[in-house]
Amino acid sequence: MDPKAAVAVGVGAGAGAIVAVLGIPLVLGVIGFTSAGIAAGSYAAGMMSSAAIANGGGVAAGGLVATLQSIGAAGLSGAATTAVSGVGAAVGWLVGHIRKKA
Repeated sequence: MDPKAAVAVGVGAGAGAIVAVLGIPLVLGVIGFTSAGIAAGSYAAGMMSSAAIANGGGVAAGGLVATLQSIGAAGLSGAATTAVSGVGAAVGWLVGHIRKKA
């Protein structure tokens, strides 16, 4: 791999990691998983309602809605930040690698 291509792939990996770590909490807030709880009338409220109906009136601890609300309220944990940045970096690397070949 020539040096310019290596830099491009590295930049893509770095950008992917940053976008993933910053983007997930942002997107969760937009759909209604906020630090103050689930926003009334939001997509998150609809998810919570569906989960409660499916579980006989309560939202299961550790389920998707509970996990997303936890991230929306407190942000990503250290382990989750590491995992998300790794996935984001892998996607960024892949995009950079594909673009280099095109």
